[in-house]
Amino acid sequence: MDSAAGTTAAPLRIGLLGAGPWARNTQAPALAAHPGVELSGVWGRRAEAADALATAHGTRAYTGEEGIDALLEASDAVAFALPPDVQAPLAVRAARAGRHILMDKPVATTVEGARAVADAVAEAGVASIVFCTLRFAPETAAWIAEQTAVGGWFTARAQWLGSLYAEGSTSEYADSPWRREKGGLWDVGPHALSVLIPVLGDVEHLTAAPGPADTTHLILRHSSGASSTVTLGLSAPRGAAGVEIEFRGEHGTASAPGWDGAETAFRGAVDALAETVRTGVPHACDARFGRHLTELLVAAETQARA
Repeated sequence: MDSAAGTTAAPLRIGLLGAGPWARNTQAPALAAHPGVELSGVWGRRAEAADALATAHGTRAYTGEEGIDALLEASDAVAFALPPDVQAPLAVRAARAGRHILMDKPVATTVEGARAVADAVAEAGVASIVFCTLRFAPETAAWIAEQTAVGGWFTARAQWLGSLYAEGSTSEYADSPWRREKGGLWDVGPHALSVLIPVLGDVEHLTAAPGPADTTHLILRHSSGASSTVTLGLSAPRGAAGVEIEFRGEHGTASAPGWDGAETAFRGAVDALAETVRTGVPHACDARFGRHLTELLVAAETQARA
């Protein structure tokens, strides 16, 4: 309630671009249940998927090129649940139309694509958020802020191993062509980097080497003087899968807590977008940060493949 005006603020109209498993399991339910949001519609490349998801959440379905324009017209902002190199040009299009954007990670898999998004956001003056889960899950967001304030870190270790492609896996995300092509570096690498960078500082030197299957190992030197090691992959045996992030420094050791799933974290990202829209103050995890993540991942991929 606005005490000065005595009226309730209008909900932020957010359209959803994407109607696959990630949209169905995370973005759509989070947007539909958010008290400050009106889910203004769902666009999908497959009409039947868009229809099913829109019907499930009481909104309108859109498809085709004309559907994108119609959804933008009906929205104040758009959220994305699309492959990165489909997402990037549509994010540019949305920003140029004056719509705020809530992107998935990675923003793009090319520096040119990520730069185009960041430039379009800056030129249009719209708000942007890149959904790196641990930056918005309440438990881990608070932990990251605490470790940043503590300081004095000497080194860190991040290990993010999924079993998406392990024998016996039944995950529907394993069918994603871009994820299978780019592997753990691109899928879970943004999550790890989004935790290490705010605590240890920007990455000044990066070394990358391939491990088994799609696994990639990174050694990072940060602007604070600290170093970190990162192991990323989606093909670990199910018994070896898991996430561990740990800092070690003059005050001891700190390990990342668990978090309550992606949907809760996405609601936090929606809150961050709404705050940026309201205040005009950019969030640290915005399109510029998304561009920087892509730059680091391209450098790592180039080294690992060499």
